[in-house]
Amino acid sequence: MKQSLYLGHEQRLHMTPQLQQAIKLLQLSTIDLQMEIQNVLESNFMLEVAEEDTENSSSTENDTNEAAKEASETQSATETSELTNKDEMPDELPTDSNWDDVYDGSTSYSQPASNEQQEQWEGTNPAGESLHEHLTWQMQLTPFSDTDRAIAMSIIDSIDEDGYLYIPLEDIHQGIIQNISEDEETIGIDEVEAVLRRIQQFDPLGVAARDLKECLFVQLQHLASDTPHLKVAIELVQNYLDALASRDFKRIMRQLHISQDVLMEAIQLIQTLDPKPGSTVSPATPEYIIPDVVVKKKNGKWTVDLNPDTMPKIRINQQYAGMIRRTDNSDDTNSLRNHLQEARWFLKSLQSRNETLLKVARCIVERQRGFLDYGEEAMRPLVLRDIAEAVEMHESTISRVTTQKYMHTPNGIFEFKYFFSSHVNTTEGGVCSATAIRAIIKKLIAAESPEKPLSDSKLADLLMKQGIKVARRTVTKYREAMLLPSSNERKRLA
Repeated sequence: MKQSLYLGHEQRLHMTPQLQQAIKLLQLSTIDLQMEIQNVLESNFMLEVAEEDTENSSSTENDTNEAAKEASETQSATETSELTNKDEMPDELPTDSNWDDVYDGSTSYSQPASNEQQEQWEGTNPAGESLHEHLTWQMQLTPFSDTDRAIAMSIIDSIDEDGYLYIPLEDIHQGIIQNISEDEETIGIDEVEAVLRRIQQFDPLGVAARDLKECLFVQLQHLASDTPHLKVAIELVQNYLDALASRDFKRIMRQLHISQDVLMEAIQLIQTLDPKPGSTVSPATPEYIIPDVVVKKKNGKWTVDLNPDTMPKIRINQQYAGMIRRTDNSDDTNSLRNHLQEARWFLKSLQSRNETLLKVARCIVERQRGFLDYGEEAMRPLVLRDIAEAVEMHESTISRVTTQKYMHTPNGIFEFKYFFSSHVNTTEGGVCSATAIRAIIKKLIAAESPEKPLSDSKLADLLMKQGIKVARRTVTKYREAMLLPSSNERKRLA
């Protein structure tokens, strides 16, 4: 094969470190952005937190813009051309189809030191105690023998987060026998069973149950003996739980020889019980949502503003910036220049993020004014391409802007992506949003007769009468997405 030389033109997408930083900030959530700003403040001494003036009542968006302008004005004319001739960050974020090769989306943050001091007062620990800790505390207050205490610990260790004993009692018994010495008294399965009964009396009631039937039965046993229809409820839980699940009420009334009113009151008593008692003691870690923008109606028009409580208030430190006015090329001066340049790019990236976020939010509100005025049934179909064309950006940029960004509206707090949904054709030639269809289905089910719930086919017919062409399987998909049971499971007695 013969070697040769040739000249040719080739275009490549080159992402500068400054552009990578701008895209990185763009896709961060509000909480992650605050952590990132804190890390930058700790690593770059050229940035500082702007002190708030008593006269400063304007929006924080202007504070960030002024900080960016102030950063550009602090650049000295005596700085080297090496700083001023660097690549400019474009006003718009270009298409980055190979984004995974540039940025993996992971950001490491320093974790604050944990407070190991135990809370002295009950209920003051914001994280709460686990179910295991709660049961262990009650076990320590119970007068158990050493053998029974070891059995109790084995049982408590085998309870899951919902409060159920997921390991068979025989396996727990075998494990205890293997761990005791030969000179100790042999432990029988009946002793393990007795310890289990005592643990089932712990708070919350129904804990350490082996199945749903036992969980509900333990809770019913603790009710007062004069509770109305208590015996019927116990009979239903012990022998007719499957019939209750399948809504076979006629067979239950026929076999127990009870009236419909008695059955309904017994069912209502069972519904007051907790099928997952452990979940009340092991609450999930709360996830806080901070809205990025606030939507309000002023003078009959919907307005969108950045949330002033989340906007960063940082600026260039003028004292350090003034130290680089000298023209020497010492290491200290070069370090100051590098930190100042990084600070400028960071402020400009923040400003670009805020402008893009506000532009996309206003475009979404403009297209979903019906939802803000009338609710979910007035939601319009919307896709990322529609917003991308309106703001003249790429869909990948819109996808980052709408991920983990939240909008505070009079109807509640919603993620940006909530306003995007596919469309379904109508009989009049128009389109209807899938979100609006789900809202209509939910409304129809809420107004149905409990004795004759609407089937998915009937729901499709009712939607057709409203001009919405939806197949039965589509109705089933929307209903299951909303976690609504089928018509057979929704059937109730009058």
